[in-house]
Amino acid sequence: MQSFTHSIAVFMTAVFILLLPAGCTRLGPDFTGIANPPVPGKWKNNHAAHDESIIKWWRTFNDPTLNSLVKKVYGRNLDIRSAGLRIAQARAVLGISRGFALPQKQTLSGRAESTHSGLMDFNSVGVNFDMGWELDLWGKYGRAIEAARAALYASVASYDNIMVSVIAEVARNYISYRTAQERLIYARRNVNIQKRVVTMTEVQFNSGNVSELDMQQARSQLYSTRAAIAAIQLDQVKAANALALLLDMEVSDVMEILNRDGTEPEAADAAFLTRRQGVIQLSSSKGNRFEANLVPVPSLDPGFAIDADLITRRPDIKVAEYTVHVNSARLGAGMADLYPGFSLFGNIGYNNTDKAGAWLTGTEPLAVVIGPSFSWNIFNYGRIKNRIRLQDAVFEESLVNYNKAVLAAVAEVEDTLSGYVLTLRQQHQNRKALLATMRAFNLSAIQYNEGLVSYQRLLTTVEKLTLVQDRFATIKGGAALYAVALYKALGGGWQINRGRSYISRKTAQRMRERTDWGTLLDEDMTRIPRGFYDHE
Repeated sequence: MQSFTHSIAVFMTAVFILLLPAGCTRLGPDFTGIANPPVPGKWKNNHAAHDESIIKWWRTFNDPTLNSLVKKVYGRNLDIRSAGLRIAQARAVLGISRGFALPQKQTLSGRAESTHSGLMDFNSVGVNFDMGWELDLWGKYGRAIEAARAALYASVASYDNIMVSVIAEVARNYISYRTAQERLIYARRNVNIQKRVVTMTEVQFNSGNVSELDMQQARSQLYSTRAAIAAIQLDQVKAANALALLLDMEVSDVMEILNRDGTEPEAADAAFLTRRQGVIQLSSSKGNRFEANLVPVPSLDPGFAIDADLITRRPDIKVAEYTVHVNSARLGAGMADLYPGFSLFGNIGYNNTDKAGAWLTGTEPLAVVIGPSFSWNIFNYGRIKNRIRLQDAVFEESLVNYNKAVLAAVAEVEDTLSGYVLTLRQQHQNRKALLATMRAFNLSAIQYNEGLVSYQRLLTTVEKLTLVQDRFATIKGGAALYAVALYKALGGGWQINRGRSYISRKTAQRMRERTDWGTLLDEDMTRIPRGFYDHE
């Protein structure tokens, strides 16, 4: 029996030695990238991905206030800060995965006890150190590290994606605020016009020249425009509140930033209205003075060439790509369970029992045990194989999701670019309509004063002026919003966080006070380096 046991031990040792050279084997697919679905042939690789106008696209609006808001959002936005902490979590998970590749069992144990037996007392003591190391012959732990590293990259890409979205939201709400502000200017101008028309109508009614119907219609127009002002003000309040949330600031502080330009709508109204021979007239001289010019206008050429590389560099596409890599590595890690696991085990121990009064005076030597072992789940193939099949389906689904994400990005770029181009055309035609409506109002006011047209004609032109001016401001804001959406679709903005820490000093200090983070929260360790992505 002893000879048989010895033979088994020798055989296991020999097998173990023979398998050592296979220690670099990794089961499962090796991730080497993904073939992208085709993009429109008109898109060229023109290196626009490194263009400052894409990287810092908000500057193309030439609006200092917008630039200031974007600058503040990086360190203040709560979503960005949460995403930074998720990077820290992913780094910790990677550290855990790396730890599993080292000896998995390292236990130091000890005991000390006294025993009374008849007339004798005994003291017993033991100290043991156990170690076990499952060798990564099939790449189980190597694939786990690979998956954790890809998950870390995915967390950085997610951080970048949130950066893109947050910057776009800041710009969108800022433009919405300015659009509402411009609409208010036009609405207040029209209130002033309509108040004068009402006054004129009341005089005519008291003189018996018009009916009460005409007077009430004039008043109805005035009251409707005043009611519209309240709705526009609500849009303005919502935009300001959204900015306050994005910037983690009090609304009053945001309003102070927004109003630093000293815009005075009333002054613009006064310059807009004139009187000629006692007749109300709208001034459209000196260029585009009739425009409030509060909505920022981007210097974006609607015919610019789109760089196809911009799409695959979008952070959400990178998240999808790294998710594929994660699932690929997990598939390989699962396959390792089909094969036997080989381990080294060892024990160094000291155990001794002596009579009471002779504590630790025994002469028992240290006991050292070392050798190989193996384990193999040979009767669990159904469970293991189905777990692998499950992971393979997850991997394949992530490939489908990647292709879907790329195609959705292409559609988003096409939609927003078309929207921007068509809205610019709409804006151009609406400017002409506004000038024509202003001219029509001036003519109707003069002709009504001279008795050449009915009062109904004057009311119609006043109503038309109100609608066209509001539409003009709305469309101008819409064009700016389409520009923001286009820049967001191109994935611009995330590059500004390179070289910056994804965790603030204040947050890092608070975390250090609670937990030993080693050097992981040092500022140099929390900066995302340039070139973080493989082909950045």
